[in-house]
Formats: sequence, C-alpha cells, structure tokens
Amino acid sequence: MLKEGIKAPAFSLKDQDGKTHKLADYKGKKVVLYFYPKDNTPGCTTEACTFNENLSKLKKKAIIFGVSADSVESHKKFADKYGLKFSLLSDPDKKMLEKYEAYGKKKFMGKEYMRIHRITYLIDEQGKIKKVFPKVKPAEHAEEILDFL
Repeated sequence: MLKEGIKAPAFSLKDQDGKTHKLADYKGKKVVLYFYPKDNTPGCTTEACTFNENLSKLKKKAIIFGVSADSVESHKKFADKYGLKFSLLSDPDKKMLEKYEAYGKKKFMGKEYMRIHRITYLIDEQGKIKKVFPKVKPAEHAEEILDFL
C-alpha cells in the first residue's frame, strides 16, 4: 500500500454516467478513494450503501469515489439498483488499481490469486495521501471515514 504523506498518483477515469474524473480536478478538496472488488457482491454492496446513507455528512467534508475494475455499464446498473448518489470509477485495465497498490496477490485456502484489495485512501487538499485504511469492514467503513474527517 502507498505511504501517507506522498503525492497521490494521478488518474483519469469514467464514472457510471460516462463523466471523466481526474484527481487534478479536485485540488483544494479532500478526496476519499475507496477500492472494492466487485459490483453487486455482498460486502461491496454493504460498503456502497453505507457510504450512500452517510453521503450528506461526508460530502460536507470530502468527495467520495468508489473504484473497481467493473465496467461503466456495470457501475451504472449497480448505482441505479441501490440509488447510489456518488461516483463509481471504472478501471477495467487496472492501471489505477495498480498505481494505488489496490490490486495484487492474495492467498486463500493455500492458493494464490490476483484480486482487488478493499483499501481506502484519503487524499488531502494538496493531493497528498493523508490517511490509508488498509483493513476495511464494509458495514463500518463510512462512519470510520467520517470520524477521521
């Protein structure tokens, strides 16, 4: 995982509505980037819905982005199904996921495989990583972010 205090890697990705978001567009604002494995899976749905439930409080303090390798179309269906009111960024090539060290090997039952890690970065107004949340509990994570902000 990336270290706190370093400059956050640049990105330019489309959200579920086809709008392109670049980190540089949010200079002067705090940005929460939460990486998750897959749309419409139990943990990822719980995490997205808790962010959505806390969105009015969160938006007063930061811009929220969910990021996975799912397509723009998959994100659109996921956001529509659950009424998500924040942007889900699509990274099918996994370039941003790799830059943020959110994609890599994981061991499960003695086997290694490549997977998206559930990790969150809080980026400060100057574009530096202020806080890393490497161990995320989906049901509690939005409140954990709010408490830190």
